[in-house]
Amino acid sequence: MERSPKRVRAVRGGVVVVDSAAPRLVWERQYPTYYFPVAQVRVDLVPPGALHVPDEPELAGLVRVAWDAVDDWFEEDEPVYVHARDPYTRVDVLESSRHVVVEVGATRVAESRRPKVLFETGLPARFYLPLVDVRMDLLRPSATTTRCPYKGTATYWDVVVDGVAHRDAVWCYRSPLPESQKVAGLVCFYPERTRLVVDGVDQSTVDK
Repeated sequence: MERSPKRVRAVRGGVVVVDSAAPRLVWERQYPTYYFPVAQVRVDLVPPGALHVPDEPELAGLVRVAWDAVDDWFEEDEPVYVHARDPYTRVDVLESSRHVVVEVGATRVAESRRPKVLFETGLPARFYLPLVDVRMDLLRPSATTTRCPYKGTATYWDVVVDGVAHRDAVWCYRSPLPESQKVAGLVCFYPERTRLVVDGVDQSTVDK
């Protein structure tokens, strides 16, 4: 647990239900969550079951509001998605000349020598490719979207080869958050759902 220097607010139904300049970051799992002094939470406006009062003595006087119990979270005046940002997580996007090949079965779906490689603390490197290096005729838009507190909102495609759809195998951040701007409009393939080969090395065999 540590104190965060950020002002954190939560809004539900257009009303501010949390406004704290003294939140605590508590690592209950791989990413942190916010706890707040109870006086800085409109507990009367928090839905039943969404307010957690901890038993731990070191958290006395603090409460946690379930992330999905409100409409929007803000760190300072910027929205934050999915969970609180970890101050020890870093995102670096680097230009690269690695040779990246993506295959599904015997079909080559993409090949590039100009990827951008996204390095995010605790996660495998991700290789983002220009659309011109991808067989877009094999991609079918998916309705799936996901959010990341460091990269923004991702949209997805299925890869369709020989009539078989490989669901949500490709994603793209069309308007990423500032720290990830260099991958805007590029696409990335799941090595778990395709065969991703980088400089001749199958990424499914690489120790993550």
